[in-house]
Parts: sequence; C-alpha cells; structure tokens
Amino acid sequence: MKLEGIHHVSAITANADKNHAFFTGILGMRLVKKSVNQDNTSSYHLFYADAVGTPGTDMTYFDIPMAGRTYPGVSSISSTGFRVKSEAALDYWISRFEGYGVPHGEIELRFNRPTLTFQDFEGSRLMLVVDDGSGIEYGIPWSKSGVPDEFAIVGLGPVQLTVRKAGKTAATLTNILGFEQIGSYPSTVDGMPDILVFSTGKGGPAGEVHLEERTDLPPERPGRGSVHHVAFRVKTFEEYSKWNEYLRSNGFVTSGEVDRYYFKAIYFREPNGILFELSTDEPGFATDEPMEELGEKLALPPFLEPKRTQIEASLRPLTLND
Repeated sequence: MKLEGIHHVSAITANADKNHAFFTGILGMRLVKKSVNQDNTSSYHLFYADAVGTPGTDMTYFDIPMAGRTYPGVSSISSTGFRVKSEAALDYWISRFEGYGVPHGEIELRFNRPTLTFQDFEGSRLMLVVDDGSGIEYGIPWSKSGVPDEFAIVGLGPVQLTVRKAGKTAATLTNILGFEQIGSYPSTVDGMPDILVFSTGKGGPAGEVHLEERTDLPPERPGRGSVHHVAFRVKTFEEYSKWNEYLRSNGFVTSGEVDRYYFKAIYFREPNGILFELSTDEPGFATDEPMEELGEKLALPPFLEPKRTQIEASLRPLTLND
C-alpha cells in the first residue's frame, strides 16, 4: 500500500462568505462543492480546488460562525502549502496580495524551494511554494478566476506539522504510512531542531509533510483559521479496504471506513494528537453535478437527500458572489 500524496486539507472559518471571496476572488480557486458537514448538517462545508476538483488540489472549510480565535501551538497542522509553477508566479502573487491588502512575507527558500507565506482574513497560515513539476502532476487552473494560468495555484503543497516531540510522529509517517524522510532544513526559531521533510507518492511538494519540533509552545487552541485535519491520497478502493485493519493492527483507534460519497475516508490520530485522514481519489466531485455546474447549488449525498428541507432550514443564508 502506497499513499500518493496529500488529498485535501480541511480548516475552520467563522465567515463562509468572506472565506469564499478570499479563495475564489483572490486566490482564484474554484468552489467545486457547496455541501454540509456530514457530522453536523447545520454547518456548511465548502470545497475549493482546481477547475475539475482534482485530488490533491482541494482546500476545504467547515463554517462555524461562533468559532473563536486560534492560539497557535503544538499538536497542530501549522501551515498549508499551495503550489505554483515558477518564481515569477511568486512575484505576481506579491503584487496581487498587496493590491488586496493580504498580509504576506518575503520570498524565502525552504528546503531549497522558493516560497511565500501569507494569511487570509482569519489568520490561516498559508504558503505558496514553487513546484518544478518533477513530482505529482499539476492541477488544472480555473480559467474563470481572473488569475493568469501561468501564475495560478495548481494544487496543494507541503503541510507543516508542529509537535512537542517529533519522534513518534516521524515513526508514524515512515513505519506506518510509508513516507520516506528525504532531508531537513533549519528552523526559523532559534534553538529549535531542524524541520524534517517526509515524502510519499511521486514526490515533490504535493507529496510532502514537514515536521517541526517546538518545545517552547503550549498545545494549540484551535479556532477560526486553524486546520482541522489533513488527508492523504489512496489511489484505489482495493488499497482503501486494507488500511483500516492495518492501522488497527498497529494500535491505532480509527473511525472505521466512512463513506463521504465524493470519496471514502478513514480517520485516526497520530501520537501527538493530530487528526489524519486517508481518502480515496474516486469517485470525485462530479458524481452528483455536471462538471460545468460544480459548486453552484447545495449538494447533499444520497443518504442526506431525504432530509434536504430540514437541512436547508437549519443553514444560515449565504451570499456567495460569482
């Protein structure tokens, strides 16, 4: 069994309308699914991706209007990367961010790749990273976004995990999930160990987890802008069916096999408490909507469709702009 890279990252927003405006209007991603949190159907679940919802391009948000601020710390997914094709794209994004008033850093090398950190309006810790195309394939830019294709976001990049002690998380990545440790780079915090880099699938930024050890931080108190979980790609249903038994046989408590309709999932926590998910590439977001109409209406999986009237009545109105 071999994981193919990052499938999606799911985070929390307290304002779905502004969240949609940021990810579609500023970042140029496509809303490919407007649905609900299947575990709490009074909450929206918004999925942003490339033009066709390619696995590995998908950033999702649970809308929790009462979510408080995030207090960063350990046992967290502390940064989410997005891939672009060139350093010229980073120059474009600096100009775009300044035009929209988006907080951002300077271009810096991380693991010998040019990167640019930035934040959304809720403090989500995000980063653009240049991908030379030698690893996992690029996604397809959303042509209606207003962002030139050559500068567009083409998928998720590395996720950074911040933990108190890196050893057990590293062992889970390598011994259980099959990642390979491929190197390290210096921490930006004085006195802290180097950040470790782990890779899976075809490699490149879309297949990487960066592991940061921070002994100086308390546990994170999550809120708006924090990341809820990261999911890794399982290519086939045959492999998916083996993962649950394998994880349990190695001492992990799992959710069991969960059918999310657009993909199948298994959830478990690694030793530092970070929530991991294993998700299938198929069947995908066009299962219940035509490709050209993705994200335009509230989509519910068949097992929730009989409750549509009740669910729609429980949801607050959204004013998502095209």
